[in-house]
Amino acid sequence: MDNIIENVKDYYSKQLQSKDDLKTNSCCCSEKPPAEIRKILPLISNEILNRFYGCGSPLPPLLEGMTVLDLGCGTGRDVYIASKLVGESGTVIGVDMTPEQIETAAKHQDEQAERFGFKTSNVKFLQGYIEDLKALGIEDNSVDVVISNCVINLSPAKEQVFKEIYRVLKPGGELFFSDVFADRRIPESLTTDPVLRGECLGGALYIEDFRRLMNKCGWADFRYTSISSINLKNEEIENKLGFAAFSSRTVRAFKLGTLEDVCEDYGQVAYYDGSIPGFPHFFDLDDHHRFFTGKPMLVCGNTASMLSETRYKKAFKIIGDKKTHYGKFDGCSDGADNSKESAKTGSSCC
Repeated sequence: MDNIIENVKDYYSKQLQSKDDLKTNSCCCSEKPPAEIRKILPLISNEILNRFYGCGSPLPPLLEGMTVLDLGCGTGRDVYIASKLVGESGTVIGVDMTPEQIETAAKHQDEQAERFGFKTSNVKFLQGYIEDLKALGIEDNSVDVVISNCVINLSPAKEQVFKEIYRVLKPGGELFFSDVFADRRIPESLTTDPVLRGECLGGALYIEDFRRLMNKCGWADFRYTSISSINLKNEEIENKLGFAAFSSRTVRAFKLGTLEDVCEDYGQVAYYDGSIPGFPHFFDLDDHHRFFTGKPMLVCGNTASMLSETRYKKAFKIIGDKKTHYGKFDGCSDGADNSKESAKTGSSCC
């Protein structure tokens, strides 16, 4: 495990000086960020942008005043975007194990605060390990939103990472992260390859093992908000890994004790009022729940909980409760990921 950590440190501090040094496009974001984020990007220092590595845009809405934690923040691109989104009343914490990355991120704090029109910086950077957030002083139930961009795959102790995330999140808090996943388990001989690991491929989680791990660490249900296949575009690496298919996925999960491992039908209906900034006409909870403003949608008990017991509750009205059970929610996956439909729905989504 120590060798993997040291190899990843070396790859991101010495082997990569900019995103142009990557050997594949697995750590490159192909997902178009929301308009609100696109407006912020021109305000971010070029040095931060040029050394950014990520496979998604894991920044959910409604962050104003929140405490956000970015795991594996690198040079801080997503930290600073979140800084603007949470505003001066919010806080953003960036954690990374690589001294060179943290140094680059931290030196721009005053500059970015000035660019955002803030009196003082609302971010802080901590050098340490995402597997042990307690050692960094991050307390239980202290964070509203945890984000991460193509980093958890690098960890050799993923179960500990997800346990730590669950620990630090407040009840009703959200985990929203993007990462690389595989359609099968990667052989151990390849998981320790420094290049494959650094390119976010050697440590990519098999999607069914990810489902099992999430359930084990407290998330009875989670959702994919986007899934896109990865074309490695590197013949040498494809020759090593051509047996596997990789995808970039963004995951949404909430720390809620009311979620069940299968979506159940209680006859509940959800209405979206169109009040989430940037989403006046509809809001996507995940890749198969699009709520149109004012239009009623029959939802399972888990979806009702996600909308009524989190910070999204101000934008939704839920009709009905869980007093009467009508059986398993029609159309729910059984948790397997062996078809196109179940690949979209994740753990137990509708």
